[in-house]
Amino acid sequence: MSLDVSDPLDSRTTVTTTLVVDDEESVRTHLVRFLTSIGHEVVLARTGAEALTEVRRRKLTCILLDVRLPDTSGLDLAPSLLELEPHAAILMLTGVNDAKTAALCMQRGAVDYLVKPVEPHDLERAISRALSRRREMIEQAQTQAWLKGEIVQRGAELQRERGNLERISVATLEALVNALEAKDPYLRGHSARVADFSAMVAAELGMPDTQVDLVRTAGRLHDIGKIGIRESILNKRGPLTQDEFNHVKTHVVIGAQILAPLTHLREVVSFVRSHHERADGTGYPDGLDINAIPVGARIIAAAEVYDALTTARPYQEKMTPEEAVSRMRDLVGTVIEADVHRALEAVVAKNKALVFLDDTGGAMDG
Repeated sequence: MSLDVSDPLDSRTTVTTTLVVDDEESVRTHLVRFLTSIGHEVVLARTGAEALTEVRRRKLTCILLDVRLPDTSGLDLAPSLLELEPHAAILMLTGVNDAKTAALCMQRGAVDYLVKPVEPHDLERAISRALSRRREMIEQAQTQAWLKGEIVQRGAELQRERGNLERISVATLEALVNALEAKDPYLRGHSARVADFSAMVAAELGMPDTQVDLVRTAGRLHDIGKIGIRESILNKRGPLTQDEFNHVKTHVVIGAQILAPLTHLREVVSFVRSHHERADGTGYPDGLDINAIPVGARIIAAAEVYDALTTARPYQEKMTPEEAVSRMRDLVGTVIEADVHRALEAVVAKNKALVFLDDTGGAMDG
């Protein structure tokens, strides 16, 4: 299978269709005149409702969206527009230069934030940057689709000859995990962080180097099974229903099944399958007693909690490493094993000492 990342909507080969969403006639007139002069096909909307209608009606490359509209906020409208046209390059327009609003625009999916009145040359540069970013997003999505297609194709071959799946390298699977996480800015790099931190905890526990490497590999691949979870659920921002959560829980079994034919990763398979088991025996998929949970799975479970607490999420501010360790102490005996927590705490303390030495210019140079 060849990888074709050509973009059928690429603005370099077709007319750029731009939607201008603004309730001020003078602003619309100015933008239409300028955009037409640089070769854009322009579509107009005065309200959020009209904008949604236009997005449903035609393919759009770029959207210039006013933050304040008569019937809605551009901040609230942007996610709805992207749901209908995921690869549209949205540039937010506002009359107020406000850092908080700018940050919210970026969080809602805009690729740039411009303060009115916008100088023509500034607008042209911003559009050029946005369209370049759009091309990158399309290529990333096509790469992910290709990788998924590779996994599905290999899975079909597995029904005829199980040995064929062993040809898929760990590097290919890691690339798939990276592509899955790249869609969500809050999860980007999650598996790499969990892998590195898990390896440090494993070393702190005195595990031999070969086992530390297996823990690191399992950390990189622990979420590989999410390829079998519906994207509508993975991308859902609100709380999951019980049925949706039950569906998400199957990712550990799917991940273990994907890795099972790779016989040299037998221990990694057990770590991936069991990394959502809990110290009190109420985890999934098997409800294992603490003594039956592989130590690599216990480490990855703790590393996942630590990463969730120390990285920014839509629903919470990130904690400092020390705050996360303190919060996790309350989970010892229910979610996390005591020995793993002690090792995790030691790793955080050592990292803090290294940062301190680096900041003061001592000990790190030798």
